[in-house]
Amino acid sequence: MTALLEVQDLVVEYGRGRKAFRALHGVSIDVAPGECMGLVGESGSGKSTLGKAILGLAPVTGGRIRFDGKDITAVGRAGRRALADDVQVVFQDPYGSLNPAMTIGDILSEPLLTSGLGGAEAQARVREMLDRVRLPETAMDRYPSEFSGGQRQRVAIARALVRRPRLIVCDEPVSALDLTTQATILDLFIELQRDTGVSYLFVSHDLGVVRRVCHRVAVMYQGEIVETGAGEQITRAPRHPYAERLRLASPVADPVTQRTRRAEWLALREAADAPVR
Repeated sequence: MTALLEVQDLVVEYGRGRKAFRALHGVSIDVAPGECMGLVGESGSGKSTLGKAILGLAPVTGGRIRFDGKDITAVGRAGRRALADDVQVVFQDPYGSLNPAMTIGDILSEPLLTSGLGGAEAQARVREMLDRVRLPETAMDRYPSEFSGGQRQRVAIARALVRRPRLIVCDEPVSALDLTTQATILDLFIELQRDTGVSYLFVSHDLGVVRRVCHRVAVMYQGEIVETGAGEQITRAPRHPYAERLRLASPVADPVTQRTRRAEWLALREAADAPVR
């Protein structure tokens, strides 16, 4: 199957000269139509930087990004505006990503109106999206501050979907939510993908989260992809030591098993930190 998104040998650097910091070191990844591709790693691994580069929010020093076969590595503002119909994002903080001065109806209809859709059709699309994310039509007249964190994230998902994109970059979309709300939102992501066929690049630090929603998973460490494979394999029996450390860092309910995992994780960390002789 032809990839919808292709990232090839991507390099991202911040700064210049001796102060330059290379955040991504030749990263390659692809996402197929209708696929949820997980990108997992600890804080500072470069996973969010990759998402930002795809969205045009991080400087690309080298490599290529292609969407639907077209090179979008260095498209300008006009090109990015045109891409907004096909590529959207759901951020980590549902409140910070919503304008507190606007009603939910205005937040969801604004991108439709700016793209040229008529007012009546935009309102109908907004009502459809609210229904898809299981929020009542009356939410249109309310403000973000009137909703819980989980409800605000539903609004953010509806905003990403309202333009009927083909790809959504999900940047830690459930990490700010409690565990019960996380499970509900993850089920919503799965249902929406099944119903709409949208593709996800799902960025997370939690292997338990990506196990639930992702078909394939890529593991990032210090700006590089160290392992890629089927979601079940990567999240249950990874081959790379760093990926195994991530697996062992995911908590389990059984206290005996958790103690064993903790001991194994510490042993792997000590081995990684040991000086080379």
